[in-house]
Amino acid sequence: MDTERTCLLIIDIQYDFLDASSPLFVRGGPSIISNIEKILNYFRENNQLVIFVKRLHRSDGSDVDKTRIELFQRTGGFLIGGTRGAEIVEAIKPLPSEAVVIKKRWSAFFHTELDLMLRREKIKDLIICGIQTPNCIRATFTDAISLDYDVIVLEDGTASSNLEIQKSNLLDMENIGAKILRTDEVINLLKYQI
Repeated sequence: MDTERTCLLIIDIQYDFLDASSPLFVRGGPSIISNIEKILNYFRENNQLVIFVKRLHRSDGSDVDKTRIELFQRTGGFLIGGTRGAEIVEAIKPLPSEAVVIKKRWSAFFHTELDLMLRREKIKDLIICGIQTPNCIRATFTDAISLDYDVIVLEDGTASSNLEIQKSNLLDMENIGAKILRTDEVINLLKYQI
């Protein structure tokens, strides 16, 4: 892994996924924040590329996907631009110099400028962390390998609604090309490359 061609991709660490009162709450979410904060700090200290990804919707729900529109309407909405629920959590808030990609669907690549941004920086390796593993993490991983990126998925930096779903999805991604590593393993790997 070439550290100058490696990007940390932090997906959907927003309050609406981490607040127990939200209809999108991911039970395993709060437990991964400290690991994401740890690897984020490492990337910042070593001036390596970090890109945040967050999902935003219009207040009228006109851009919400079919699978969630009924929930959006029934609950009064979620991930609405300008609301606290749509914000990235304070512990890992992006710096002004760090890019934030806005997405409307599960994959961070789908109808976004992410691939262009990564290619402009000559990125070859992605380290993916965030919420939630069977949806946005997996969709982003699938698109990333389809675009010929090498991918590490953080085992302890991703979360699902339960452990069985988490393990199953990590195993599936590993079986089709992802390296599944823990935060400390990735940091050690990066240290030896610098």
